[in-house]
Amino acid sequence: MYKILTLNNISVAGLERLPRDAYEIASEITHPDAILVRSSKMHDMELSESVKAIGRAGAGVNNIPVDKMTELGIPVFNAPGANANAVKELVLAGMLMAARNIGQAWSFARSLEGDDAVIGKSVEAGKKNFVGFELPGRTLGVIGLGAIGVKVANAARSLGMNVVGYDPTITVKSAWALEAGVEQAMSVDDLLSRSDFVTFHVPLNEATSNMINAERIRLMPDNAVLLNFARNGIIDDEAAVEALDSGKLYAYICDFPSNLLKDHPKCLTLPHLGASTREAEENCAIMVADQVRCYLEDGNISNSVNLPEINLPRNGGHRMAIVNRNVPNMLGQISTLLADDGRNIVDMLNKSHDEIAVTLVDVDDEPSAGLIDAMVSIEGVLSVRCLGCTKK
Repeated sequence: MYKILTLNNISVAGLERLPRDAYEIASEITHPDAILVRSSKMHDMELSESVKAIGRAGAGVNNIPVDKMTELGIPVFNAPGANANAVKELVLAGMLMAARNIGQAWSFARSLEGDDAVIGKSVEAGKKNFVGFELPGRTLGVIGLGAIGVKVANAARSLGMNVVGYDPTITVKSAWALEAGVEQAMSVDDLLSRSDFVTFHVPLNEATSNMINAERIRLMPDNAVLLNFARNGIIDDEAAVEALDSGKLYAYICDFPSNLLKDHPKCLTLPHLGASTREAEENCAIMVADQVRCYLEDGNISNSVNLPEINLPRNGGHRMAIVNRNVPNMLGQISTLLADDGRNIVDMLNKSHDEIAVTLVDVDDEPSAGLIDAMVSIEGVLSVRCLGCTKK
């Protein structure tokens, strides 16, 4: 019986992917085999030695100590693309709200007083203050062309917009999914200089922190619009407010309210709604539950942010799943120990990513406890599991 600890409310649609005859799931559970989490901060959490996997029901993993998990040989799974449509729709809504001054116009309408005749006159007198502009022919710059960025770019093209994208690490899969009319920017600065709207779909890290600052805002066309539904900290908010006050920027739409932003007349801040749809929450939970189950039962890995992708079809029997540092002669040592233990290798697959490698080995008979201990003692081995064995 596998034990799963949930740190947040995980969609039932995802939990139902874990059969109750094989999985015990609870928000309070001792010695869990895996943890499912959404937003809970895990950096100061004391982790049980029993934990073998962590699944984040979302895309970002800033709330998880990924480096620490890597050192323990624990994969951290996420759900890239599961919330892409939800975020795409909010970006489109943000562009429309900015272009048509909807936030300011709504506040004006809510402030009207008097009978309907008086309100009608006030509307006709005041609407000239909220004249906006249309999207076709405008240029949207998309920084980050993963699952979300691609959907945003393609949707903007369907609205008649020009689109410029920048992502130095774009995957072949994402490149194939892009509409043909999306242009490539050679740098962030190049993109900013060409864009009337700029939207961000990148993680927050050392390279993206305050990516948009006062110097870069000066590169943008006058009356440009910033949209941030990715991570707080990508935009220097103080620089953005200064640009709004000077008239350089037209609007700033983001998912991260603060005292600096929430009452600014040219800012529209939302309470982190990017992935807050029932569909997105279900999609994320289903994806990450499937990935965690696949790893626990078969050792296969997909959508891990810290371990390589690996998929070795399972035909029953005994499988050893080994996570180790990507150093020379590791496979040789593993094979030698198996031979010394009298175990014949039926199938074997090794994959590496940067400094970490994963090896799946199917053997003809259950490995002995001594073999598992010997594997663990190899310098550079981070974790060893035996699947389908009496000794895990």
